[in-house]
Amino acid sequence: MQHAARNNRTLAASLIVAAVGIAAMQDVVVKGLSGIIPVYEAIIVRSIVSVTIIGIWLQAKGLLRGLFSSLPFDLLKRSMVMATAYFSFVLSLAELPIATSVSIYFTMPFFVAGLAGWALGERVKLYRWIAIIAGFAGVLVMLRPDRSSFQLAALLALYSAFAYALGQMMGRKLSQSISPLVVAQWQGMIYGAVGLALLIVAPLFHDHLGDSKVLSFLFRPWVWPTAFQWLLLIAMGLFATVGSILFTEAYRQGEANFVAPFEYTGLLWAIINGVLFFGDYPDLYTLTGAGLVICAGLWMLHKDYQNRAHST
Repeated sequence: MQHAARNNRTLAASLIVAAVGIAAMQDVVVKGLSGIIPVYEAIIVRSIVSVTIIGIWLQAKGLLRGLFSSLPFDLLKRSMVMATAYFSFVLSLAELPIATSVSIYFTMPFFVAGLAGWALGERVKLYRWIAIIAGFAGVLVMLRPDRSSFQLAALLALYSAFAYALGQMMGRKLSQSISPLVVAQWQGMIYGAVGLALLIVAPLFHDHLGDSKVLSFLFRPWVWPTAFQWLLLIAMGLFATVGSILFTEAYRQGEANFVAPFEYTGLLWAIINGVLFFGDYPDLYTLTGAGLVICAGLWMLHKDYQNRAHST
C-alpha cells in the first residue's frame, strides 16, 4: 500500500510540474502576441480549440447531454468569475514581465485563506494572517508603489489572483457533484462568449487607446493572423486544454498539500521564459518580493499540513 502511495505521489509531482510548464508556455504565446493581436481574438481561438477537444471527450464519456442539466446557474457564475480572472492576468502580461505577473498571481493562496472565513465559515488562524501579510508585503517589494507599472497592469494581476481564489471557493461545492470536464467546458464556452462580446464593443474604443499597452491589447481592432500566428493561437488552445487536464489529474493522484508546493515551479518557468523569449531579467526587487511570496505560501501550506496531521 505504501508503495502505491509513493507511485501516486511521484505521478502527481510529475503531472503538476508538466502542467505548470505547459501553462507557462501559454503565457509566452500571449505575451508574444500582445503587441499584435487583440486579447479577445486570442481567447476566441483558444476557446474554440478547448471547447472542441473537451466536447469530443465529453461525448466519448457520455457526459455531453448533462452539460446544461446540472447546476447551470452556479456553473455560469463561476465561469464568469474565472473569465474575469483569466482576462485580467493575460492583460497584465502586455505591460509586466512574465515573472512579475506570475509572482503576483501566487498571492492567490492568501486570498483563498482569507476568503475561507467569509465563504466557508472557517476561522482564519493567526499563522494564515501572518502569511497573508508577508505575501502582500512581497508584492509591494516587487512593484514599488511609486512606479507607473503599479497602476493598471499590476492591479489587474492582483485582481486575477483574487478572482481565481473566489472561483476556487465557488468550485469546491461544484466539484462534489459535477465532472471536472463539465466545469472546464463551461469555462471554455464563457471565455469564448466574453471574447465575442469584446469583439463587438471593441470598435467603440479604437480611437481612445492612447499609449497604454493594456488597453491596446484589450481593444485593438481584429487582425487576420499570419500562418505562424494561427499556429501559435491554436497551440495556445492546446496548452490551455492539456494543462487544465494535467492540473486536475495531478490533484487526483496526490494530496493537495503535497501537490500545491510544486505549482511554485511556475515562477522558475516564468523567469526562464522571460529571459529566453523577451530579455526580461528580473531585478533584485522582483526576486526578493517573489521570494517573500513563495516562502509565505510554503510556510502557510506547511502549517496547514501540521494542523491536519495533529487533528487526525
